[in-house]
Amino acid sequence: MTDETGKIFIGGSRKPDDTLNKAEYLDLKFGNRHGLVTGATGTGKTVTLQVLAEGFSKAGVPVFAADIKGDLSGVAAKGEAKDFLLKRAEQIGMTDYEFDHFPVIFWDIYGEKGHRVRTTIAEMGPLLLARLMDASEPQEGVLNIAFKLADKAGLPLLDLKDLTSLLNYMAENASELSKEFGLISKASVGSIQRALLVLEQQGAEHFFGEPALKISDIMRINPNNGYGQISILAADKLMMNPRLYATFLLWLLSELFEELPEVGDPDKPKLVFFFDEAHLLFDEAPKVLLDRVEQVVRLIRSKGVGVYFVTQNPLDVPETVLAQLGNRVQHALRAYTPREQKAVKTAADTFRPNPDFDCATAITQLGTGEALVSTLEAKGVPSMVERTLIRPPSGRIGPLTDAERQQVMDKSPVLGVYDEDLDRESAFEMLAAKAKQASDGAAAKNASDDLDPEQPKATGSISIGGWTLPGFGDKDEEQDQRGRKTGGRSGYQRETIVEAAMKSVARTVATQVGQAIVRGILGSLKR
Repeated sequence: MTDETGKIFIGGSRKPDDTLNKAEYLDLKFGNRHGLVTGATGTGKTVTLQVLAEGFSKAGVPVFAADIKGDLSGVAAKGEAKDFLLKRAEQIGMTDYEFDHFPVIFWDIYGEKGHRVRTTIAEMGPLLLARLMDASEPQEGVLNIAFKLADKAGLPLLDLKDLTSLLNYMAENASELSKEFGLISKASVGSIQRALLVLEQQGAEHFFGEPALKISDIMRINPNNGYGQISILAADKLMMNPRLYATFLLWLLSELFEELPEVGDPDKPKLVFFFDEAHLLFDEAPKVLLDRVEQVVRLIRSKGVGVYFVTQNPLDVPETVLAQLGNRVQHALRAYTPREQKAVKTAADTFRPNPDFDCATAITQLGTGEALVSTLEAKGVPSMVERTLIRPPSGRIGPLTDAERQQVMDKSPVLGVYDEDLDRESAFEMLAAKAKQASDGAAAKNASDDLDPEQPKATGSISIGGWTLPGFGDKDEEQDQRGRKTGGRSGYQRETIVEAAMKSVARTVATQVGQAIVRGILGSLKR
């Protein structure tokens, strides 16, 4: 685990004759220099992740990790003395092997296997939201305008219905808004709305809303033993929507980067973040997003945060990001195809060579639970790569039962904080209220003006956040005069912009009610 010198014990390296060489450690003061854990399926990556998480936790470093298969949850339970674990401890000369359990907070976007974890539309921002929807460049432009409009008008964007109602408003008033914000295409707005509907069907509605996750709640220290809390995100269901999974973790990483203060190079990290299935972050990602990831990884180190990517193939991580990862654990790779052979060569070339063996050959011959390990040592220089048997974890290998998980949640330090939805007034309610206010005012004004036909009929002036929204303001006097002169076409009365806004909000409400009714009907048919 950790020793008095401030290091995490990873395992024991072996000499070419298969005898024990020396212990391999990760120095805590270089824990924020990031890392990479790679290897084919079934080679031991999850156990390595657990060993590292336990080591950081025992050193008083909070950990955040996604649990793809549910196996990582076992860290919350004390391990059991099994023959293969005791044998591994003996092989690496681990005479002080003890079993332990660690403080865990379970999180789940869907609120089924952990506390609800949410963020708001505003905190997600247009860039990540565009990535989540796989938006085109024109659609991303419309999203940027929506966020600018919301900021200028003081319209909080908290959940999907807020953004939907704002987009409806923008579509109804596209020509007027385009004069101030640039071209707003109704076709692009429609495409975004369809993408939002898809996201809602995929469960993204559970992710957007309040109370939003506080960064401080994933950076807790257990008051009883000083261990860092291990926050585990239940990701088995979330992985059915890989883009949501990757976007959520990137959002969380970005929040850490933006909120945490600069601390330089501390004696140990303030938080360690494990990004499992890391290839999902980079697959088909636009350059602007890759640039953002590279920037965050490069600079978040000075915030005291270590980021560890876990993936099957080192080629999954772009070179610009790969260059930032100082601590490496490489499990076995297979080399049957040209791409796999290239991956082996790439992995071998990133290590500081060891004259005792050929790195590329060793990668293809590693057994389960065995890895090539290189960590940063004095002055931040990578250590010579060593062929290493990974130490056995102290916590349970394998998942908790549902009852055990519930017991952990019942004692959670955030129990009751995130488990209930909070739906405060935001863009949806404000637009609806202002539209109704404008409509009522216009109706009252026009009714009184019927007594004096010479007076112009006004729509009323409505402001939000000190800014008059197009479509809610008074008619232009010149337009009023022109209207009185022409009198309009016989039998035709032009719909006012206020009425259009009212209908826009009404359509949003009707759509959401209709979706709820359809879901209820379909649910009853399934039963």
